[in-house]
Amino acid sequence: MITKRDLLGSAALALTATMAKADIVSPPVIEQNSVEWPSLFEAKDIAEEGFIYGLPLVMYYAVMQEFAVDRNSGQFKAPFNEIKNLNHVATPADTAIITPNSDTPYSFIWLDLRAEPMVISVPAIEKDRYYSVQLIDGNTYNFGYIGTRATGTEPGDYLVVGPDWKGGTPAGIKRVFSSTTPFPLAIFRTQLFNPGDMPNVEKIQAGYKGQPLSAFLKQPAPPAAPKIDFVPASTAGIRHNFFEYLDAALQFVPETARDKAVRAKLAKIGIGPAKTFAFKDLSFEHKAEILVAMKQGNGKVDKWLAGGNKNINGWNIGSFFGDEAFYNSDWVMRAGSAKGGLLGNDAVEAMYPYTRTDATGEALDGSKYKYTITFAPGQLPPVNAFWSVTMYDGKSQFLVKNPINRYLINSPMLSGMKKDADGSLTLYIQKDSPGADKEANWLPAPDDKIYLVMRLYWPKPTQPSILPAGAGTWQPPGVKRV
Repeated sequence: MITKRDLLGSAALALTATMAKADIVSPPVIEQNSVEWPSLFEAKDIAEEGFIYGLPLVMYYAVMQEFAVDRNSGQFKAPFNEIKNLNHVATPADTAIITPNSDTPYSFIWLDLRAEPMVISVPAIEKDRYYSVQLIDGNTYNFGYIGTRATGTEPGDYLVVGPDWKGGTPAGIKRVFSSTTPFPLAIFRTQLFNPGDMPNVEKIQAGYKGQPLSAFLKQPAPPAAPKIDFVPASTAGIRHNFFEYLDAALQFVPETARDKAVRAKLAKIGIGPAKTFAFKDLSFEHKAEILVAMKQGNGKVDKWLAGGNKNINGWNIGSFFGDEAFYNSDWVMRAGSAKGGLLGNDAVEAMYPYTRTDATGEALDGSKYKYTITFAPGQLPPVNAFWSVTMYDGKSQFLVKNPINRYLINSPMLSGMKKDADGSLTLYIQKDSPGADKEANWLPAPDDKIYLVMRLYWPKPTQPSILPAGAGTWQPPGVKRV
């Protein structure tokens, strides 16, 4: 769970006072790249809706560029259709994806399904080790799962097909997963029990495989898909190049019945397949309105993030991620989910309670206060796999550098932690060590704003449970100020 949380919140601050004056009312209709633009205020409304609709697509496209296209991005993993295994968990150096999971070493394969489908193969994995393969497409829809919860721990071969695939299920394939876009991503998460367990994880990762269907069937390969000169993009550049990036991303996101209307509106301002948007070519007045539209759209997304879920003891709890039917054209919800934590799991796979406040509603600030989280006896998060509490910088949503290189506390660490006299478990959330006798339970905080995310992997479906999201009988304890 790709840019900073306040990614575009200040985009319109670049406007001058002149731009904000109400006497800018009726500029002439202009032409941009042979597209006759609508009126000023219609263009603004389209841009606002387009920002909300397009934010997840742009974030996904930018990460794809950094992970699979631009070898000099600093975040490059591997070219399309090649698996990259990371033999470590996320650290503060990982800045392409906000709120990165530091529980499980990742493996990535960004798929190019234009020429033919790809086969993802997994080895046998011990029953007490959680793993998952999450399939996400360019719409940021989770369109399938392989793993402990979804398919078990037996070895298997699974087919991932693009939007134009018309074939059946080949022999030897356990299941077919269909992507709405030609460049989906498969994210592998493999549970790490402790630092010494890394060699075991590496053996499992070595068994993950991705190959074209023709290679799997030992048949001649079809003609290769044409090379694409992708419009360069970066997560850092989203704020200043949003609509150029959206125009580029839409070339690879086929239109559906659900987004046909908004895509038609975007075409009016030169955004979409066979069009080329260039912000620099717009009139002064249209630039001003576009920036205002982005700010207003971003405000709506933030409003959803603040209220689109249930507040329980200061934690925000909801079901944020899913497939196309899950979002059902709710573009604000989809944008809020992406901004809150791009590439997150379905609720049945993982739940993500998060908070920026203590139990009283006051903002968490490591520069001012110390905090505790206490799980009462028998009230640890109810999961079939494992749980964690991860610390992030409240501004960037990246992991926090600290003297003991500890970015989270999770259930595999319980044996080394100290229980309270009554059997409860207290976590110490502060920037300085709470003392040698409590350091095993210390989650280091930044000397600034705090963002905490709790992860419950494979939450138990029966009560006590956090499911249904926000309505289960188990509730996370509030963060208390010392």
